[in-house]
Amino acid sequence: MDKYVCGPCGYVYDPADGDPDNGIEPGTSFEDLPDDWCCPICGAEKDDFEKE
Repeated sequence: MDKYVCGPCGYVYDPADGDPDNGIEPGTSFEDLPDDWCCPICGAEKDDFEKE
């Protein structure tokens, strides 16, 4: 699974880690994140992320 980087702040979403603080289990691919998921650091939308 690919990692994705937040354009505005540089946060890297790693599917192996997920985003447990926001209810996203490890092993969740970026494509499977809810449409309303946003960057846990700066609040940017999914559209602001690019494949690493």
